[in-house]
Order: sequence, then structure tokens, then C-alpha cells
Amino acid sequence: MVKLSNAPSGRHFLQIPGPTNVPDRILRAIDNPTIDHRGPEFGVLGRKVLTEIKPIFGTKSDVVIYPASGTGAWEAALVNTLSPGDRVLMFETGHFATLWRELAERVGLTVDFVPGDWRQGVDPKQVEARLSEDKVHAIKAVMVVHNETSTGVATRVGEVRKAIDAAKHPALFMVDTISSLASIDYRHDEWGVDVTVAGSQKGLMLPPGLSFNAISAKALAAHKTSKSQRSYWDWSTMLAANKTGYFPYTPATNLLYGLAEAIDMLMEEGMANVFARHDRHAEATRRAVRTWGLEILCVNPAEYSSSLTAVLMPTGHNADEFRKKTLAAYDLSLGAGLTKVAGKVFRIGHLGSFNDLMLMGTLAGVEMGLAIAGVPHTEGGAQAAMNYLSGVAKAEAPKRSVA
Repeated sequence: MVKLSNAPSGRHFLQIPGPTNVPDRILRAIDNPTIDHRGPEFGVLGRKVLTEIKPIFGTKSDVVIYPASGTGAWEAALVNTLSPGDRVLMFETGHFATLWRELAERVGLTVDFVPGDWRQGVDPKQVEARLSEDKVHAIKAVMVVHNETSTGVATRVGEVRKAIDAAKHPALFMVDTISSLASIDYRHDEWGVDVTVAGSQKGLMLPPGLSFNAISAKALAAHKTSKSQRSYWDWSTMLAANKTGYFPYTPATNLLYGLAEAIDMLMEEGMANVFARHDRHAEATRRAVRTWGLEILCVNPAEYSSSLTAVLMPTGHNADEFRKKTLAAYDLSLGAGLTKVAGKVFRIGHLGSFNDLMLMGTLAGVEMGLAIAGVPHTEGGAQAAMNYLSGVAKAEAPKRSVA
């Protein structure tokens, strides 16, 4: 009798909300020989990525690229524009908003942190009310996470901008797009964002290792008066070198090859099509979740994320045990619940290099995992998603507000 191997066959299903699957085209680009980062060939590559990344942010302003994780870009946004003791306004939308708050406090900022239930995004009315109360303009920045990776909730950034304007407040506006850039519609210039923070490992389809600051003219003016200590993160040094396509220190050369390829892939598809694809896969996922009889963590349809869906487990069932059994049985990785929702939710990532069949494989794996883990559910969620994707179910997906 032949003994079956426990070693998985086929490709691992990586359906966490980042790092995401890296497409073969990008892997082949990263596989190029390393070049002299002071030579002429690198200058061509540097100028390409620094110029062509701008439309992905929806900006004509400068974008700085760091060899760092998104956490580095968080810090860079703060130390380049603010001074120790400055007040900033932040909102508890989830785990990553909380981490950004902690970083802000560590670099010497005073944080007004508005509590939240992790099921909703930033309330524009609260933004306007808080800023209207600040008659002396002590608040120097409003900081929000566009798409909260821990909860699957997307804040309505355009409406937050309108709230800041309605309060007639001069605060800088900073937005974390680490899990929304190149996945959910985003408009740095149109929405009057001063610093947009991003990372390489999600919608940009790259491995971890690059982070970004998109910088407005207002942010650059604030940079000139900021008294925070900085060296590695300094925009002035970066921008001076970037003018000719170079960096003030050794950059992540081969990741920049991958970034150039990622930009080409996104432009070939067209950003409107990229956003529509993510919206479509998100709606198919939500239909599956509802059919299973499970609850989506995000409570406001206008704030549904198109990058991921966070799913609440039924009372008495642990999300991590379900994830563990699903991984063992089907080689499918799902996102864990973090801190406040640890063990209570699992997260399905549907962003980056992704298509209908990859989604169907993922949802089939989730449904089979629910069965073997003994999680109460109604069968047919994967079929509901398939009906939607194939056009059998023609009802329109709910529209997320981007204004």
C-alpha cells in the first residue's frame, strides 16, 4: 500500500491581506543582475520609478521611496513635518491606527486619539467637530488610515478632507494607504492629502522592503520648519538626490526593478480597471460570507474594503483554530485577528495580483475549512460568489463612497 505524503502539492494559497502574491513578471524583474547604484543604468531606472509611480498615488508632486517597511514611511511622514510637542488628531479604527499612534507618541508628539469600535472608519462629522473646537489651531495634523488592514474597513478620505475644509482648519492631512494603494480608488492631489504613506507588499504586488511618502507643497513647507531630529528619513536629502534618479544611500536596487515592472502592469491594466477588479472580488467575497451565515466585521456598506474582508466567528468558535485546521488541510493561509479581535475574526485578502479563479479557490478552501473545523455555517457561499462572478447573479454591488 502506498503511503500518502503530508507534504503539500501545488502552490500555497497566500490569502492574507499582505504580503500578497508576487506575480511571475515581477519575480523575473527582481531576478535581474544587481547593477551599480551610482552608474548611468541605475539613473535611468531611478528616474522611471520616481516619475511613473506618481499617477498611482493620484499626484503630480514628489514621491519619496525608502528601503523600509510601511512603519518607516509612518515615521518619515511625522519627523519631516512636525516638531516634538505638536498635537495631532488620530482615530482608533483598528490595530494599525493604534500602532501609528504609538509611533507618533514615541517621536514626541501629543496625540488626541478618538476611540472607536474597530467596525467603522473615521467619522467626518467627528473630524469637523474636533477641529472646529480647536480655535487656536493647536492641532497640527489629522492622521487617518485609509484602509484598516486589521478590520476590512475603508475610511472615506474625500469626506474627511471636506470636513477639514468645513472647519477652516490649517492642519496637515496625512493618510496611510499601505493596504489600499493600487487596490482602492485613491486621489492624493484631488483630496488635498499632504502626506500619503504606502508600502510595496500589498497592492503594488512586490515583496516587503519599499515604503513611500507622497508629499504636497504644503507638507514641504512644513518640512522647512520642522524641528524633529532625522537623518535617514530626511526628505531634503532624498529629494536632492532623486532629481537625477539616484538615492543618498544604497537603495533596494532589485526591488526597484520589480517596482518598475509593477508600475507597467498596473498601467497596462488601467487604474480604473484595477479598482473595478478589486471591487468585484470584494463583493463576491461578501456574498459568500453572507451565504455562510457569518457576519462581516465592517458594519457600514459605504466603508467596505475592497482589499480584504474580515469575518466574525460564531460565538464559541476560535478563528485561529479554524485557520490552523484550514492551513493544515488545504495549504491556505488566511489573515489572523489582531489584538482586540484576536481569535474572533479571520481575514480574507483579495488584493494585488488576483483573478476570479484564485478567488474561487480561496472561497472553496474557506468553506471546506469551516466544515472540517466544525464551524456552524450554511453551505453554498462559494457557489454564491461564483454566481456573481459568472453573471448569474446580476444585482449591482453596493457602491462605496469615494467623494
